[in-house]
Order: sequence, then structure tokens, then C-alpha cells
Amino acid sequence: MGLLIKNGEIVTADSRYKADIYVEDETITRIGRGLEAPPGTEVIDATGKYVFPGFIDPHVHIYLPFMATFAKDTHETGSIAALIGGTTTYIEMCCPNRNDDALEGYQLWKGKAEGNSACDYTFHMSVTKFDDKTEGELREIVQDGITSFKIFLSYKNFFGVDDGEMYQTMKLAKELGVIVTAHCENAELVGRLQQSLLAEGKTGPEWHEPSRPESVEAEGTNRFATFLEATGATGYVVHLSCKPALEAALSAKARGVPIYIESVIPHFLLDKTYAERGGVEAMKYIMSPPLRDKRNQKALWDALAQGFIDTVGTDHCPFDTAQKRLGEGDFTKIPNGIPAIEDRVNLLYTYGVSRGHLDLHRFVDAASTKAAKLFGLFPRKGTIAVGSDADLVVYDPSYRGVISAKTQHVNNDYNGFEGFEIDGRPSVVTVRGKVQVRDGKFVGEKGRGKLLKREPIYF
Repeated sequence: MGLLIKNGEIVTADSRYKADIYVEDETITRIGRGLEAPPGTEVIDATGKYVFPGFIDPHVHIYLPFMATFAKDTHETGSIAALIGGTTTYIEMCCPNRNDDALEGYQLWKGKAEGNSACDYTFHMSVTKFDDKTEGELREIVQDGITSFKIFLSYKNFFGVDDGEMYQTMKLAKELGVIVTAHCENAELVGRLQQSLLAEGKTGPEWHEPSRPESVEAEGTNRFATFLEATGATGYVVHLSCKPALEAALSAKARGVPIYIESVIPHFLLDKTYAERGGVEAMKYIMSPPLRDKRNQKALWDALAQGFIDTVGTDHCPFDTAQKRLGEGDFTKIPNGIPAIEDRVNLLYTYGVSRGHLDLHRFVDAASTKAAKLFGLFPRKGTIAVGSDADLVVYDPSYRGVISAKTQHVNNDYNGFEGFEIDGRPSVVTVRGKVQVRDGKFVGEKGRGKLLKREPIYF
């Protein structure tokens, strides 16, 4: 059965017009005014609404063993939450630690997702060590369609790589034509600062940010860029949080280094005072890089509007209140992360487009199209065009609501954006032509999601 979306205003990264969209066999086959469809076609009236390409979250953790516990979502709960928020594709970080085998880790993550995700997905493959087996395993993983690596310049002795391993990873990435994404903090400095603060009796969550100051992130970003320049690899900074790190990345870009920038929605809207509230309320807001001084938010919004920040993700990483309490008396043991996969699109639209100065096309670009282009998914994903997958979001800008843990769908007992107002939400969300969400409710097929295999593009 076909699908016809009528009377909507189609908005992509570079166009805006009123037209109908006809879908068959999972793809968009016709776009035009006054389209007619055969009997039995499902018809959705999008009058007064935008029709966006399905949104892409380029930075998600679903299955994650981390800091003596596991992230709370499953691929079922995380993907349903994503879809209700308008995200139709996510890129999950596959994160075996330094003691694990990379290929076994990849197969584990892949197995966890298969048949359980309601939307499409792919992976960034974390390189958490580089030993005699690593190169062969990474070649096999790239052959299987995973064309982005992830390195951590943080979390020493767990996920983190040293400079030699970073160099080897980048040299291989350059040869294979894949992009390297990086968590940019100086692990040695973080470790030393943590030890110093704890020794002074500074153990509460409010000391997390001072243990990973802006200078530590700027140094990591600059070092990552320097290694990209030396190896010729293409890089992508994940969850950039502050002006000094932004300046480091833009300085590298200005001298011709192929480096792209992601920020995540918490850093645009939350600041370090949330992590200074005391007790478990503060622990809820512990993530790395940390929430920063509020003065950084204008720099991030301005850079996003100008296209200097390429994408907005989430670093979705749900740990509940009991898990956060693992760090009572020692802030270094608070599981890092905050859930956001369900709320990213609505928050970015509300505080960027509706109440801010973010252009509607830049909104679509940052939340969908640019990620599709950077990670080898475009034009299958990230746009509305004949031949593209029919991942579509019919978006109602007249909706008004308030974010609350009581109504969320992620498997978590709090929401870091509790009480935030939203101006708009998806009214219909499709994955390859099948309606998965209507008016904030999941109505679709739980296992519909497919692993998206990609081709290398960075030769």
C-alpha cells in the first residue's frame, strides 16, 4: 500500500515549497502538487504543517557498559523515544573497552540492535586500543559497511587511546577512506586534576567541571586537529562544549585541516549551575565534557547559525537516579551522561528556530542533512527527493507542550530538561514509508529498523 502526504510545506536544507509526496516500496517516488494516488493509498493531510526529512542523531549510546553499570535504554525503548521526537536514524557508538576484542565488540553491539530497533541505525566503531590484531579487525568492520571510527582522548585506561594509537588509527582511516570522530579532552590532565581535587576533600558533583576545565577540552581539540593535519585524515569533533575548543577547531579549519564540529543539545540549553545544585539533583547533570559556564551558549548558537558547528546531536546516555548515586562521595564515579534522544529536535526547533535566530534550513541541515552527508548516508537519508528513503516528519509548529519525565519514553526516571516548554512536535513520523508515530504515540512496527551499511567517501 502506498502513502500520500498532501498539502504540507516541504522544508529541506536548501529548499522550501508546498507539494505532495507519494511513497511506494519504502522510497519517495513522486513529489508535486495535486498528486493523485490509487485506491487503498494511505493519505495524510499535512495542511498547516512542515514536512521535514527524517532527523538523524549522529551521537547516541544505547547499549553501553560504563563506569560499573549499564546505560538504561534498550534498542527498543531508545528507538521508540527517538521516533516520537522525530529522529528516524541514529548512529550508535560501538564502545568495547581496552580489554575487549574490537571485532567481538562490534558483533555484540550489532547483535543487540538487530531486530530490536524501530528506526534505522548504524555505528561509529570505537578504536580503544591499537595492537597487533586491531588493523585487521577494523578492515573487516569497514568491509561490513561501518565507515566511521571513534577515538577517546579521555577515559584513560578504559576507552582512551594514547598519541601513538591515535596516529595509527588516523593513518588507517586515511587509507580506508573513513572519518575519525573524537572525544577531545586531555586524559592526563583530567586524571591529575581529579586526584588533586579529591585529595583536597572536594568530592561533590560540583567539582566535576573544574576537573575538566575548558582549557583541557581546547587542548584535546587542538591535538586532534594537529594529528589530522599530520596524517591527512578527516576528523569530526564530538560534543564540543565551549568557546576555547570551538576556536581551536576553527583555527585548524582555517588552515585547511578537514575537521567538522558537532555540539549536543544539552550544551546549548543547560549550564554548569545545574551540576551545582547539590546531591543527586546535581549528579543528574554530570556528563563529559561537562556543562559549562552559560557564556559559552551564545558562542555555540552563533557558530551553529553560521554553519561553523556542523551538526547537533545528543550524546544520549541514560543512567537513572540510583546509578548516578554510585558517585556519592566521589564525583569521579558518577556515571557520565544524560538522556536526550527524544527531545533534541523539539528543543532545537523551539529555542533555535521558534524563539531564537536559527534559520529553518540550517535547523534541518544541522539535525539531519549534514550528518547524512558526513557519514555516507546522503541522499538516501537527510533529504526529501525522488529516490530517497521515505523517512518523513510531518511537524506541527502550533503544538505547545512541556517536557517531563512523566511523559517521556526513554527508559530513565528523570529528564534533564524537566519543565522546558516546546513550540511544536512531530505529528506523523515515517520510517521508509511506514507510519511509526502519530501525535506523540508509537503506533508502528517495533523491529522495523535496519542496519545502514555505508561506503567509504574520504579518499
